[in-house]
Amino acid sequence: MSLFPRFHGGDQQGWPTMKNKIPHILPIYPLKEHIVFPYMVIPLFFPREAIVVIEEAMKESQMIGAVYCPGPKNICSFDEHPRIGTVCKINQLVKFPDGGGKVTIEGVQRFIMHAAVQTEPCLKAQIELVAEKEERGLVVEALVQSVNALLKIALAYGRPLPEDVLKMIDRIEDPGRLADLITVYLGVDAGVQQELLGILDPIERLKSVYMHLTTEVQKMQVKGEIDQEVNKRIGKGQKEQLLREQMKQIQHELGDQDPRQAEIGELRKRIRTADMPDDVLIVAEKELRRLEQINPASPEYTVSRTYLDYLCNTPWKKGTQDNLDIKQAGRVLMEDHYDLKEVKERILEYLAVRSLKENTKGPILCFVGPPGVGKTSLGRSIARAMGRKFIRVSLGGMRDEAEIRGHRRTYIGALPGRILQEICRVESNNPVFMLDEVDKIGQDFRGDPSSALLEVLDPEQNDSFSDHYLDVPFDLSKVMFITTANIMDPIPSALRDRMEVIRLSGYSDEDKEQIAYKYLIPKEIEENGLAKHPIEFSPAAVRKILHDYTREAGVRNLERKIAAVCRKVAFDVAQGNEARKRIEESDIGELLGARSYFIDVADERDRIGVVTALAWTESGGDILFIEVARMAGNKGLTLTGSLGDVMQESAKTALSYVRGHAELFGIEEDFFEKSDLHIHVPEGATPKDGPSAGITMATAIASILSNKKVKSDIAMTGELTLSGKVLPIGGLKEKLIAAYKAKIKTVLIPKKNFERDLDDIPDEVKEKMEFIPVTRIEEILKHALV
Repeated sequence: MSLFPRFHGGDQQGWPTMKNKIPHILPIYPLKEHIVFPYMVIPLFFPREAIVVIEEAMKESQMIGAVYCPGPKNICSFDEHPRIGTVCKINQLVKFPDGGGKVTIEGVQRFIMHAAVQTEPCLKAQIELVAEKEERGLVVEALVQSVNALLKIALAYGRPLPEDVLKMIDRIEDPGRLADLITVYLGVDAGVQQELLGILDPIERLKSVYMHLTTEVQKMQVKGEIDQEVNKRIGKGQKEQLLREQMKQIQHELGDQDPRQAEIGELRKRIRTADMPDDVLIVAEKELRRLEQINPASPEYTVSRTYLDYLCNTPWKKGTQDNLDIKQAGRVLMEDHYDLKEVKERILEYLAVRSLKENTKGPILCFVGPPGVGKTSLGRSIARAMGRKFIRVSLGGMRDEAEIRGHRRTYIGALPGRILQEICRVESNNPVFMLDEVDKIGQDFRGDPSSALLEVLDPEQNDSFSDHYLDVPFDLSKVMFITTANIMDPIPSALRDRMEVIRLSGYSDEDKEQIAYKYLIPKEIEENGLAKHPIEFSPAAVRKILHDYTREAGVRNLERKIAAVCRKVAFDVAQGNEARKRIEESDIGELLGARSYFIDVADERDRIGVVTALAWTESGGDILFIEVARMAGNKGLTLTGSLGDVMQESAKTALSYVRGHAELFGIEEDFFEKSDLHIHVPEGATPKDGPSAGITMATAIASILSNKKVKSDIAMTGELTLSGKVLPIGGLKEKLIAAYKAKIKTVLIPKKNFERDLDDIPDEVKEKMEFIPVTRIEEILKHALV
């Protein structure tokens, strides 16, 4: 079919005669793609199966009924055809060798099919011609003008129409013919054209065409606005490109370099000098080539640029030279910290091995101890002794795995994890890296940071640590990792297994006194501006601060109190008053106020049912008094004093042992049938737990039931079994120091602790106290009961 069908401009000569010769039975030709309207001249290419219709028409009146054939088939039955069609006259016929052909037809008049009179060899139907009534009036005139106006708007938006059709539209006043003419050029599908052909009222048909034309114009308006915006943007891009090319030419003439090319060149130079491993170099060069292709205005440009910066800044093979002078390192460690022999020996051992073998993997150490004993400052001292850079990252409250391993670059604002960020910051691949508060890591829906640390802290894996952001392996085996914790219980077993645990126990009073004189007092004098007005602390004054104002395993609060004294002196100096030169014991109360703590001391008299126990706390050791009362009752056991589950189980175990061995202790075997027992541990607001009070509770129960007093100057610690065995416990050093402060003379301890832990006890404690190793509860009762 031709692109633009032709229409007759008006009634041609002989047209009424043609209508008079239209027979009432016509062969029906099925139309597929386009509908033929009256006054329309159109060429049709017909297939071989449709030539029967054309031949039938040529034999008779040279007229056919052109009717729409919906669906995929080329030939439709009578029932499948719509009832409205167009009578068409065949003007020209050309047959093709393959059986098909081309025919030129012109539409004459609408008709209605009533019945099929023949189906073979082609469909013939009885028809009734539809007379097109003429419409005139103001409504018709206004409607025609509106349609013409819309058509001109469509032309303005680029709707193509032949010149002869435009002239014809201006001359046509009949609404039916105008509707038919515009329908052909609306661009709607054959189904919609058939609907318009089927509207027999000319005015209604023109109204429907008007609605379709309105929709078409609206679509063209939107498309025009979009095209205008696209062209505007394309024009802006072309303008920017032109300006850039002009800028390049100007810079070339002036001898200047393009800023972007200068940046790319600088990155290329940094990549060459970064001394990257071969596999990382391949990634960096690939990313640089990608960066050259990205528009600088694109967000991807910044992402790629930042990634290359991190690759270049990462110290792949850059590190500090270790100080392998063991004596010098030992002096540095002694200058910064008092005692801590085990830690210092471990560091010096590593340096000794490092001096003998260069490629030694860094140790993974874990310092465990109460607050204030110097775990964090010890890491800084180790870095100074070894001549390495020091990094400290606090893990307390960390809940996001990406803090360790970084974010993938697909996220906006992605960065490497803290491990590689800090290594890049210090520009060294072998720093001393302290992971503080490893026992306070959390976990939630964002991941488990402790699991991410498994690779970091494993010497067998961390030589190829892969951060999610960099996505290339980095060697962490040269880093000395040190973790710190107050207690080991919250640390996952897999992570605990990867670390070498070194326990830092609390300091004795003598140790704290030495630390105060060697480190704390000089430091606070300097910090508080008293360098030109130095003051002295008498030993009695320091001991009073220790006993009355601090209760801790470390020296953090001791340092605060010394600082408070120094501030008071600085205040007097600033006011021009005469400042103290020496701080005596009597001055402490005036400077620091009322005492904060009272030390529990052993009872001066022996009592029934009261035994002194030893406990370990995060702030060091302490003594507890286990009290037992017996009342008339029936098998009742009351436990008070905020006791935890383990401690309650220890009380029940102690009672069961005493009941099972009543005869051994000289107790009535049926005592529990007519008695209730109440076990209380004073300071009820303080939670208490652990198994080490088992032997103490058994001794107190035996004392109250046998009516024998317990020696007041004796204390004990140990776990009790149902068979009467005494098992070892932890925290012995802190417990014995607490007993020493409470003026205890004799301590009963498990034999295994006696053999294993006594070397760690300060000498002044061992000199003033007696330690008796025990293996069974009978031995304890022999020593403890009067």
